[in-house]
Amino acid sequence: MVKTFGNDDYITIDDVFKETDKYIKKPENKALIMKAYDYASKKHANQMRKSGNPYVFHLLHVALTLADLRVDPNTIAAGLLHDTIEDCEVCDEEFITLFGEDIYNLVEAVTKVNKLKFNDDSEYLASNHRKIFVAMAKDVRVIMIKLADRLHNMRTLQFMSKAKQKKIAQETLDVYAPIAHRLGISELKNELEDLSFRYLDYDKYKEIANLVERKKVERDQDVEDMIEKIRTELDEHNIKYDIKGRSKHLYSIYKKMYYKHKRFDEIFDLSAIRIIAKTELSCYEILGYIHARFRPVPGRFKDYIAMPKSNMYQSLHTTIVGPNGNIFEIQIRTQEMDDVAERGVAAHWRYKENQYHKEQQQKEIEEKLTWYKDFAQMSYDEDADSKTVMNIISNDIFEANVYVLTPKGKVIPLPQGSTPIDFAYRIHTDIGNTTVGAKVNNTLVPLSTVLKNGDVVNILTNKNAHPSEDWLKFVKSAHAKQKIRSYFIKREQSEKKELIDKAKLALNKALLEREYDPNTFATKKKLEAAARNLKFPNDQELLYGLANHRVSLTQIVEEVTDTKQSKKLKDNALKALLNKVSKKKKQYKHLKRVTIGGLSGMKYSLSKCCCPIYGDEIVGYITKGDGVKIHRKDCPNIKKKQDRLIDAVWDEPLKDTLYNVNLEIISENRDFLLSDIVIVCSQAKVNMDQVKSIVSGDKMTVTTSLSVEVKSLEQLNTLIANLNKVTNVLKVNRVIM
Repeated sequence: MVKTFGNDDYITIDDVFKETDKYIKKPENKALIMKAYDYASKKHANQMRKSGNPYVFHLLHVALTLADLRVDPNTIAAGLLHDTIEDCEVCDEEFITLFGEDIYNLVEAVTKVNKLKFNDDSEYLASNHRKIFVAMAKDVRVIMIKLADRLHNMRTLQFMSKAKQKKIAQETLDVYAPIAHRLGISELKNELEDLSFRYLDYDKYKEIANLVERKKVERDQDVEDMIEKIRTELDEHNIKYDIKGRSKHLYSIYKKMYYKHKRFDEIFDLSAIRIIAKTELSCYEILGYIHARFRPVPGRFKDYIAMPKSNMYQSLHTTIVGPNGNIFEIQIRTQEMDDVAERGVAAHWRYKENQYHKEQQQKEIEEKLTWYKDFAQMSYDEDADSKTVMNIISNDIFEANVYVLTPKGKVIPLPQGSTPIDFAYRIHTDIGNTTVGAKVNNTLVPLSTVLKNGDVVNILTNKNAHPSEDWLKFVKSAHAKQKIRSYFIKREQSEKKELIDKAKLALNKALLEREYDPNTFATKKKLEAAARNLKFPNDQELLYGLANHRVSLTQIVEEVTDTKQSKKLKDNALKALLNKVSKKKKQYKHLKRVTIGGLSGMKYSLSKCCCPIYGDEIVGYITKGDGVKIHRKDCPNIKKKQDRLIDAVWDEPLKDTLYNVNLEIISENRDFLLSDIVIVCSQAKVNMDQVKSIVSGDKMTVTTSLSVEVKSLEQLNTLIANLNKVTNVLKVNRVIM
């Protein structure tokens, strides 16, 4: 990264051209950049920075940073023009005529969002940042300009008020530095972090800076001595390489000291030695020679060449102990890897005048950056508000540092502590919603298993399965949590709508029985008035209240009818309407699964103690205030309550209706028993809600409690028969709680 001249110092367009001339040769491209500079200089002629310097200085600094990143001429021109539309009242048509739609779209996307009204600052920031992310999802060049713009603003932050310094620094640390990190632009990311750190906590910044400075001479000498020893070793083997030292930036030291509770002298990689090899094979050769000569620290080796990070970073990392006991981190990579490590996406897609295709570049970015497609989908997620999206992106994208693989080898980045459920939702919402099991490294594991780097995850699904609210207790990613909650909200809304529709039919029937026309007395207007009188917020909540017995039919009928003005129906009209409602009623016939005492439509629920399912002999138990509970006839919990029992029989079952059943499996203890049980359930196409195994005191037997969902008694009997065939299973019982 080209370090600009301090804070807001004097630079000219010639300084920009000195950098662009290194890779932009065509006269028309240089002319475009000059045209943009002339136009921006004219439009911003009377504007000054807080520093007292002309505003154009800022634009030149932005352009110089972009030139160092080797972006295309349109992006540099857009960097020079990025504030003209917002600050200079430039007409869109004039701008497009002068510079074309591509540059206009870049400038328009970068323009700050400050005309919207929000309830609070956090809502404003979330919405503004979400627009940045959506723009970035469309064209990565937008964020390159935003990062260059923010970098220079941070370099000149001393000219702002203390309050603005902290606000801008916090936003930079929360949003812009993580984006730079995910794009792999480490030089820019490191400077943004250190500048933010300086303004957010100057005392700690100064403390760490003093610690680093105090040890600098001694540490630099130690590094030079180690470099000479490594040179001596490698030169003996005639390997071509370059070697240099690298200092850790202050904010990264702060994070290790204050977040990981390490002392300054416990930070191994305060100074690292970087070796640039000629080929990938040479990287591994050099690693072998270094490990043969110096003692490696156990558990500190990482191979990011074989398994790159999600921002394309590749390198070998190892930590060794020097002859005098000092510890050194060694990084080994090729020159191309080093360029990508420092400049990330900007290094990989450096502009080449005869090969530049914007659409192809964007497509390659989406393919190469494993997180980018997820990032785009999350930015556009219509189910989530701006604050939720910001939380998802911050947690799941910016902080993702666990890299797991699909069975086909695709790398999926996840936040620390993620489980197979987090993985499933990252693949696709439908995969997450229908997950029934998971294999990690070809072994069946609980869905709450914490994933580690390098794990290969295979998700088992069932189209009839659905999320469990228990998942919210262990999923880590904000994306998975949002999708699980969204599922239950939508299901609740669907069930609520169904209840409202049933309540409306019941109201229409009650009106007809009293010879009132529902088309006249059950209108939205009359129901809204009734809702107000009965203390409900609206007509839908009134009907929902009817479905939940919070208001009676009689109360609503009395509110909506007016006996003085009522128009009673003639016999023929009444019969026609009754017939019409009867036909509508048939649409809901499938909702009634049990006939109780010869009557359909009575309120009931299935007992959770014996979990009756379609095909069981059943009986109704009349509760006090909670309708009728349906039990199996052999349920021991109702044997002494004969006076409250009522006949009950199954109607035709609903399509895709599932019933909960609790099973107890007693087995001889052996390895992989639980895996075999779960596989049998999966093959039988039943959903498993809970699985729990308890080993006996003598460790000879295991009792497995299993909660499953089945469609019928026939399916349950088949499952029990198959479970009895599992090796070492002694008995399978259907449990009554």
